[in-house]
Amino acid sequence: MALVPRLGTGIPMVGRVDELRRLRQAVAQARRGEAGAVLLAGDAGVGKTRLLSELAEQASAQGALVLTGRCLDMKEGGLPYLPFAEALAPLATLGDEAVTEALRARPALGRLLPQAAVVPRSGGEFPHVPATEHEARLRVRAEQDVGQLQLFDAVLGVLTEIAAHRPVVLLLEDLHWADGSTRNLLSFLLSRLRAQQLLVVGSYREEDVHRRHPLRELLAELVRLPTVQRIELPPFGEPEARAFVQALAEEPLGQDAVTELVRRSEGNPFFAEELLASGPGCDGDLPAGLAEVLLARLERLSADTRRVLRAVAVASDGVSHAALAEVSGLGELELDEALREAVHHHVLVIERGFYQFRHALLQEAVYSDLLPGERSRMHAAYATRIRSKPQGRGHNARLAYHSMRSKDFPTALAALVRAADEAEGLGAPGGALRHIEQALDIWDAVPGSDRPDGYDELKLLLEASYFAGTSGEPERAVAFARSAVESLGPEVPADRAAMAWRRLAEAQMGLDSTFDAAVEAIERAWELVADAEPSARRAWVLSTRAQILRGDDRLEEAAASAEAAVADARAAGADGAEASALTTLGALADSAGDPQEARQRLRDAARKAGEAGAIDVELSAMYYLALSYEDQGELADAATLYRRAVQHAEQAGLSWASYGLSARLREASLRYVRGDWPEDELGWPRSSLSSTVSAIMASAWVDLVLARGRFAETERLVADLRGQWRSDIWFALAAADAGTQLATWQGDHRLAAVRAREGVGWLEDAFPWALGGIRIGALGLEACAAWATDARLRGDADAEAEAAAIGDDLLAHVRNCIARGRPRAGTLGPEGQAWLLRAETAAGGLRGPVEPGEWAKVVEAFGYGAVYEQAVCRWRHAEALLAAGETARAAEELEQAHVVAQRLKAVPLRTAVRDLARRARIELDGVAPRRDVVDALTDRERAVLERVALGRTNRQVGEELYISEKTVSVHLSRAMAKLGASRRAEAVAIAYDRGLLARP
Repeated sequence: MALVPRLGTGIPMVGRVDELRRLRQAVAQARRGEAGAVLLAGDAGVGKTRLLSELAEQASAQGALVLTGRCLDMKEGGLPYLPFAEALAPLATLGDEAVTEALRARPALGRLLPQAAVVPRSGGEFPHVPATEHEARLRVRAEQDVGQLQLFDAVLGVLTEIAAHRPVVLLLEDLHWADGSTRNLLSFLLSRLRAQQLLVVGSYREEDVHRRHPLRELLAELVRLPTVQRIELPPFGEPEARAFVQALAEEPLGQDAVTELVRRSEGNPFFAEELLASGPGCDGDLPAGLAEVLLARLERLSADTRRVLRAVAVASDGVSHAALAEVSGLGELELDEALREAVHHHVLVIERGFYQFRHALLQEAVYSDLLPGERSRMHAAYATRIRSKPQGRGHNARLAYHSMRSKDFPTALAALVRAADEAEGLGAPGGALRHIEQALDIWDAVPGSDRPDGYDELKLLLEASYFAGTSGEPERAVAFARSAVESLGPEVPADRAAMAWRRLAEAQMGLDSTFDAAVEAIERAWELVADAEPSARRAWVLSTRAQILRGDDRLEEAAASAEAAVADARAAGADGAEASALTTLGALADSAGDPQEARQRLRDAARKAGEAGAIDVELSAMYYLALSYEDQGELADAATLYRRAVQHAEQAGLSWASYGLSARLREASLRYVRGDWPEDELGWPRSSLSSTVSAIMASAWVDLVLARGRFAETERLVADLRGQWRSDIWFALAAADAGTQLATWQGDHRLAAVRAREGVGWLEDAFPWALGGIRIGALGLEACAAWATDARLRGDADAEAEAAAIGDDLLAHVRNCIARGRPRAGTLGPEGQAWLLRAETAAGGLRGPVEPGEWAKVVEAFGYGAVYEQAVCRWRHAEALLAAGETARAAEELEQAHVVAQRLKAVPLRTAVRDLARRARIELDGVAPRRDVVDALTDRERAVLERVALGRTNRQVGEELYISEKTVSVHLSRAMAKLGASRRAEAVAIAYDRGLLARP
């Protein structure tokens, strides 16, 4: 009986009907111009590749262009964008002129597709030669880096252009091995799927994506995109497993044999294949691990074949015949026979002329079974071969990998340094960081004479700090910089030691929790060069000192340090340091209330930094320029400038460096203010970011999550932010702000007031001058006023007094913010003035009704461009107008607020506006309620019914409204009775028909 599995198209597709149907539907949607993506999850060996192969065959048969790329398990750094490079490589050889032109039109693709002969070259030299080592590195990057954004746009653009003529299916396999750059490009691509004839399918091993796996967070974000669906591929059920086992064997198997194989394989197709291929000799219980099952099968092969398999396993990638000839040590004939046997028994497959294991688990099992000595010898042989070949993309990463595994640390160290440079040039600072970390790990193991020229441990530590900071890991940036200053000895020149202390200060400046330490660090740096002659390094220390002193509220000292930095920089020709100092002077001018001078200085700083190749300085100037426009209420211009800064940061691989992150943060916040709300507010790549950076970005969007009515999610975000709010002011402001608003929308005005008071209490201790306290105070005062009003209606004098007391405390904080913050910030901008007026107006409601005219002024104050907040204030104004009996004017305000809430999908505001209109018997456009029913339904019954209409279960409704599941059932039963409905769906339908609920 032949027991060798029949692979490929020879094995019929068993089961997977639902999964294949969904994939076909996705292809059909793409064919209609509805781009989409599918994330295919499943355990190792469950059949993901087989399913995708079937999909590829069917899509190709229907005229689609299928492009396939695979990630590789390169634990020691990886190759940036590898699966995209592999998938797009066939485009260069299609022979399609339109495709060729599409490639030529996008020179950024040259880094991925060198065979397409579109590698860009920047022209000319920079007019200013950087005077510091750091500037020199920035200059090289500015000249050579094609930029992440150009590369991302080029990939999206070429796929979109091809998809205009025929459907494109992009298959990306084994995403659990994807490097950070690949994950970021995937996030970019999937977040921009619109009307292309394009389908992206990515597969990954579910069991490999553990809690701390870098892919986990990205997957959580991607599945929230409307164009992305997730398909889970489970093990076979017993019927499918039986059919699969029977299909594998060329001759029928007995029922007992089938039952045993199904039992032992536990529904995993690959387990079943391997058990069946192991033959009758593979008896007994299922081995403890998959490796034992696989190795038991391989024992049937000849000694030469097993030797070749060991060589292929060490390669970790597809390996050529010539490489195997060198590494295996076999003669040509013996090698041919061994490879023939491995291919015949379906252990190896040939793809694009390279041999590789049919399944990654085979490679892992063979590799883990190697003896330490043979493993080291084979890695050394591969390293020797790589050294003898011309250098290309990934050359140094591969050389470093094999040299590390073969304990050839001198070769590995030099290769790691070069690989870090290559990763930096590709805009992949995370990859560069991993290479530098490995270099640090083996530094002491390499004799001094064998270390790369121009490198010592101090330089590696400083580079590690820089790369950690630019890849979204600020805590590690501080740790590496601290290690650098701790390594300083008496032999280190004073100016170089000063730069190490300066790097530590820069890293510490990025976190509020370490800002005080940054002040101490920069003073240490200054002490080392204070008496020295003007130089580039002295200028850099002075410019950084000016930044930190400004943040420490020592404005006169900051200005003096910045002016001295300008003088030193001009004397030394350090244009980057001069630009940095000019940026600080511009920010100081803005704080002093002179935006015209500030903007001129900032523009000069950005131009000079750009000419010098000091991209991080250029970003800081761009950020402060945008901030100047935002502070003056010129929101459209500010939004444009923030977007430019974000794009420039992406181009330079500095998206998560200090000012790249700050620009992204403010852009997100400004979109919320202006009412430019995205569908996916968390659409940024976080897979390689630290928890702090991810939390900073989440703090920018938590208000939007709340405003969209996602209360349970907001509660989780607020809890997370509160847990970290002593580490960064953004966390404190966001937690207090969103926590106060959440309680207010939920009707718990006392909790809202308490949260606001807690928030401003923390600010009093840590940042008493923070003008963000005005907003929190205003939100808390609104809650206190509502609390006091409810207490008066109930006749609860004690509650009314408590509400008024907390409100008085909040108002005092708001006024103190103005007294303390105005000297820092100059004149209060439109935003601050609007929130101050809102706080004073809300305070008027602590002890009685507020005159409608006061709220009218607040509405007008938010007319500077704060679309959503103005709509909220219109709702407040309408309440005051109704209390004063001015129904007609209230109707106008409610209508305008409703239009905004409807457009933005601001569910809590929309609900509040409609509830107020119903109580006042005001008809809103598109909402015409039956008043007899409306009056019969309570607010809680209506709230329950609205969530049932959204498809929520009783438990989910209870979680969102913070009531028990049983209470939800009671409210729903009452609402159904009032509507005359016998079922939930019928109640929703009646509510829609009668205008009680707005159709989605």
